[in-house]
Amino acid sequence: MSHHKANRWDVFCRIVDNFGDIGVCWRLSQQLACEYHLQVRLFIDDLAAAIKIIPALNCELNSQIINHVEILTWQSAITIQPADVALETFSCELPADYLAAMQGNTVWVNLEYLSAESWVADFHARSSNNTKPARHFFFPGFTEATGGLIREADIFQNNQLTAKNKEVETGVLKVSLFCYPHAPVSYLLNAMAESNQPVDCYVPNSSILPAIADFFNLNTVETGSKLSTKNLTLHVLPFLSQADYDKLLVSCDINFVRGEDSWIRAIWAGKPFIWQPYLQTENTHITKLNAFLDLFYAEYKTDAKAAIYNAHSAWSTDDITTEIWQSYLQALPVTKPYTLNKASELATQTDLASKLVIFLQKL
Repeated sequence: MSHHKANRWDVFCRIVDNFGDIGVCWRLSQQLACEYHLQVRLFIDDLAAAIKIIPALNCELNSQIINHVEILTWQSAITIQPADVALETFSCELPADYLAAMQGNTVWVNLEYLSAESWVADFHARSSNNTKPARHFFFPGFTEATGGLIREADIFQNNQLTAKNKEVETGVLKVSLFCYPHAPVSYLLNAMAESNQPVDCYVPNSSILPAIADFFNLNTVETGSKLSTKNLTLHVLPFLSQADYDKLLVSCDINFVRGEDSWIRAIWAGKPFIWQPYLQTENTHITKLNAFLDLFYAEYKTDAKAAIYNAHSAWSTDDITTEIWQSYLQALPVTKPYTLNKASELATQTDLASKLVIFLQKL
């Protein structure tokens, strides 16, 4: 490493489900290529699934360049000369032939899942030397003692400008809804319909459409549908590109987000959000949820704090009642400026791509 800069990076992504992993890998690869001018190759095990996130992708090609990133099939890693850095994401396991070819010239980094739990800082940047070469563990997180959060250079400022230009008081609450299919969708829609404020709910096409059809007593719902009951009007949107999804988050008053990628985007949108963590056994996801709420709302000093915790807890367990939703709405006048303030604070920390680059320079 000492005799050359780590300019060439190989990023490995296995699409397990829900597009979260490819969402994170694609954002990070573009940022490393565009902002740090690194040569980035992104290896993807399922191009057909990746098209959702990278619409310009051609599944027939083994190699193609999109937005300065070379995208390759997983198989092509077998015969390729490893780069200066091999970035394994979410413990996806590097292809055996690639691993064998790595020698001592490649630095091996595993990018872990994001968590706000306090142990993350202790394990961040640790190495395991029982592999050849050594494997370094990189943990994203919400404090300077961790690997930081994915944040393009100007995303937060641009979002604020967009929000300012869009501010029109209509008296209608705008809510975006993106969640895992096991979420209590019908309870939420019922709470919105019964609440004392008109709601426009925007749902990007995803695996929750059957639950929405169910709620409205329909067999199916299509992209472009507009469905109404009582105080709720629901708009079914197409599956959105990352840039369009960012715009949706900025234009809404409340955003329901999930997993990792949309969760971080909701923070950079600076708008109140309700996060659904990825379901794990033994209620590990609830531990993750509470760790995040404790960190993000640490300075939220009003009685309304319980309303935020209750809404998150009900959404992640299975019964979000009209009362819980109404309490959350009543807290909005406090939650709104608080969220924006907390997001601007997080936006001053060193971001994940910068931290990765610095980490590699130090090694």
